[in-house]
Amino acid sequence: MSPEILLFIIKLIAGGIVAFLAILMMSRTMDFAWTMMVAGFLFSYAALVYELLIKLGVFVVSKYSLFGIPITTLIFVILPSVCFITSLTVMIIKSRK
Repeated sequence: MSPEILLFIIKLIAGGIVAFLAILMMSRTMDFAWTMMVAGFLFSYAALVYELLIKLGVFVVSKYSLFGIPITTLIFVILPSVCFITSLTVMIIKSRK
């Protein structure tokens, strides 16, 4: 087994556990900040699955690109960070009130 495949398996297992726990957390917490945090974890896992499917050849990289980076890949990289930034910003604003 190649180390790259083993690393993807480890990432999928750990990411799956995080996604499952994030969904459980989301069902108990309806706060916007926590919902965005959970969405960030779910989008991170979706990005990992997307990356694996591209490496396996199931999906083809988008022909549309921005500065040489495929648009879909760029979205999957940026979206989790945007969710985390939004979540933490809302938490900081709430703590100051």
